[in-house]
Amino acid sequence: MSKILVTGAAGQLGKAVIQHLLETYKVPASDIVAASRDTSKLAELAAKGVETRKADFDDETSLTAAFSGIDKLLIISTDALAVPGQRLKQHTSAVNAAAKAGVKHVLYTSMPNPDKSLVTFAPDHLGTEQAVKASGLPYTIIRNAWYNDNYLHAMPHNLQTGQWFTSSGTGKVPNISRDDCARAAAAALAKGKAENKTYTITGPQSLNADEVAALITAATGKPLAVVQINDEQLKQGIEGAGLPGFVADMLVSADANIRAGNFDGVTNDYETLTGEKPQSPADYFKANKAALIG
Repeated sequence: MSKILVTGAAGQLGKAVIQHLLETYKVPASDIVAASRDTSKLAELAAKGVETRKADFDDETSLTAAFSGIDKLLIISTDALAVPGQRLKQHTSAVNAAAKAGVKHVLYTSMPNPDKSLVTFAPDHLGTEQAVKASGLPYTIIRNAWYNDNYLHAMPHNLQTGQWFTSSGTGKVPNISRDDCARAAAAALAKGKAENKTYTITGPQSLNADEVAALITAATGKPLAVVQINDEQLKQGIEGAGLPGFVADMLVSADANIRAGNFDGVTNDYETLTGEKPQSPADYFKANKAALIG
């Protein structure tokens, strides 16, 4: 068996990828390495027999050591969004470290259409994809669509007021659950070949805000009216709620990207990788009714 390493293993996506490796694809724990800046957060995985290693994305030497002896490496994009350029620098260091360590197959979690996306962090993903390809290492790029899970942050408040303020217009997005994205990545690690291919992981249907709101209302029994506003109004509202400016810019740019149609488009790549159908938005919202209501 190949030795598989997952970065960001203390995070929600990384932890779920490893869970699917162990439980869905029956990869022996001894063949899996969980990496994080803080290995104390990996105790639960270590208890299952998974090897843990320290991997600091701001220290290329640390990454090279962590990736030593690894056959398949999943680089999960970091959350360093506050400082422009830091995330791409971290990712580039990881790719360089993978090459130095002799990794045989690099996988990277990206986003749909980063070359034409309006989302503030799209250049990070595009630059990382370019670095991966320029490295000469065999690769698989996994472009994850917008998570259904993202709705769980603001939707409880929206349902309390009965209004969802958005600037996404009639634009559609093929949302998918984070767990399905994790399963797709695990499948690529467990069964995939180093074929220098890009997959775009989407849900089974693309929906606009009104259609999403209708599904959330059906799942929770609470009415939700979509209120379309402009980008500046949305930014003021987000900052007024106390969120940092860079987060406001990111969320506004995401709505602008939806409005422009750059997220729209359903693929069968999830089924190609996993052999299964992704969870529908309706089923996701029903399963997460308690979280939506808050």
